[in-house]
Amino acid sequence: MSSSSPSLTSILPVVTSEQNDDSSPTATAEERRPVIGFSAVMLCVSSALALLTANECVSILHIPSLLYGIVLWCWWGAIASSIWALGKRASSILRFTPRTLGLHLLAGCALSVTHLILLSCCDFSDPAWHWNQSVTSILTEHLTPNRIGFDLLIYGFIVGVVAVVRLQFLAQREAIRSLELQRELSASQLRTLQAQLEPHFLFNTLNAITTLVGLGRRQQAMQILAHLNDILHVTLARSAPEKIPLSQELDTVNHYLAIEQMRFSDRLQIVNSVDPGALDGLIPCFLLQPLVENAIRHGISNCEDGGTIQTSAVKDGDKLVIQIRDNGPGIDGKPQSGHGIGLQNAKARLNHFYAERSSFHIESPSSGGFVVSVTIPYEKAVQ
Repeated sequence: MSSSSPSLTSILPVVTSEQNDDSSPTATAEERRPVIGFSAVMLCVSSALALLTANECVSILHIPSLLYGIVLWCWWGAIASSIWALGKRASSILRFTPRTLGLHLLAGCALSVTHLILLSCCDFSDPAWHWNQSVTSILTEHLTPNRIGFDLLIYGFIVGVVAVVRLQFLAQREAIRSLELQRELSASQLRTLQAQLEPHFLFNTLNAITTLVGLGRRQQAMQILAHLNDILHVTLARSAPEKIPLSQELDTVNHYLAIEQMRFSDRLQIVNSVDPGALDGLIPCFLLQPLVENAIRHGISNCEDGGTIQTSAVKDGDKLVIQIRDNGPGIDGKPQSGHGIGLQNAKARLNHFYAERSSFHIESPSSGGFVVSVTIPYEKAVQ
């Protein structure tokens, strides 16, 4: 019987997806989704090659030719599936060390001899071909050095392909897990940063209410409580740090400024200059309030006659530029690196959200006061 076979390169693209390793206790739900398994792929490929080989011999309807094609290729399909399964349970067999190479050489020799004997047995399905030959001569018909060497090459090729595919899959899964851990760590750090901000703001506001009550200004204290209620209603509704439209963040800032105006009375003036096109831009929630609070505490509170807080925001191409300015005493025009939990926190959160794509600058112009400038990528909020 003809031993011609299709080109081995045709089995290179045998894996487009594979069944995930469910034996790992840390496998995620996504990893457990049913996909086309490696064994199923090998079955399809080896069956196709078996039919092609049978057709080249005589016909796919010719039983001896079909049997020969099945034994020739489905044998290697089963071997590939077995190596894949073993690799899932003991990945060391796919590492090319002297010990594993020796084991694979022995296994390859044994499997090749067994395979060639099975191929020879196919001749018994058509006794007319070798009716005058002995059983031994028929069984050893394919046991030649060339055929054994050819089978060893096939075995080595299969081991190499399985090792590459398996190790690549493991590397991709580890990369995905690493990204998930990084994301979880980043979210945890952001939650920690936000947990620092909200009690800080709440403490200052309650302190202001206590001061007003002590001065007998109960009506104003009630108004502050109303603004505080609005702020807490929005803040507590957020289950995790997130980005929100600038318009929503400005609402929170306006509630805070309303509280501060009651404390300072006529000494605090508010000026807002916001580009309408910037209102739907996304920014980290609770970003502006600490900056405004810092301007009041370190700027306006030091002015006997009060002062002005100016908030501006503009969309500049693919950037969103926000400035918080006060006309306090400043520090004689020298640049400031920032101080206080609010500014340090704001810089840390910007770094988590945008890394090097954002900028945060604090300076004291020669005209006095402080200017805090934040530049972030413009991201339009989804309506």
